[in-house]
Amino acid sequence: MPDTQLVDVHAHICDPVFDPDRDEVLARARRAGVAAIVAVGENLADARKNVALARTYPMLKAAVGLYPTILDLDQADEMAAFIRMNRSGLVAIGEVGLDYWVVKEDSQKELQREILKRFVELSKALDLPLNIHSRSAGRHAIALLLENSAARVQMHAFDGKAGAALPAVEAGYFFSIPPSVIRSRQKQKLVKRLPLACLLVETDSPVLGPIPAMRNEPANLSVSIQTIAQIKNVPEEAVIEAVSENTRRLYGLW
Repeated sequence: MPDTQLVDVHAHICDPVFDPDRDEVLARARRAGVAAIVAVGENLADARKNVALARTYPMLKAAVGLYPTILDLDQADEMAAFIRMNRSGLVAIGEVGLDYWVVKEDSQKELQREILKRFVELSKALDLPLNIHSRSAGRHAIALLLENSAARVQMHAFDGKAGAALPAVEAGYFFSIPPSVIRSRQKQKLVKRLPLACLLVETDSPVLGPIPAMRNEPANLSVSIQTIAQIKNVPEEAVIEAVSENTRRLYGLW
């Protein structure tokens, strides 16, 4: 892949699975044309680790958030305080969102929605993009984001129907495509239906790789690029140019 400003916009590079060889993983990513990685988190321990990693590795850009299955207002408040305190070192709030795959009870769903609303308000107050998880809740997450006037939004690894994504596309939201698109009919249909102008690329490392059950890493961003190009029937260079510009539009950094 040629030298580009490609950005992996969602990777759990703080995951302990990368502790033994993180330097080598990042070196492979650079050789694969990845210029930067948005390092997302799921809890306060991840948040602290991501901020520290971003200081050590310039290609890492810290994002922090509370995974949507953590249904705890106190933890949400602690995370919000951490985000405010570390605003200058962050590029996004994430991952946050809704997860109806795990959360089934109506009362718990309502709590989950309340936590997400708080992060939406924080994102607007601090002018930080939202990196959104919406497993089995895509339509509901988009509706909540629109109702609460969320402006800068990345829908990560969206698992809903393409039709459910269209209101978000119209609102200027972005959809990040992981390497698992090579084996996912749902994600292939999503890519086919959505315009290049709203697509980003991610790996969600260490999961959602091209091969099930094998550790994913940011170097596999090339699989997302290649598969999008095939589905759209356009050159890989056109995809690289589009997703790089989309990343700049959302994050304003690269």
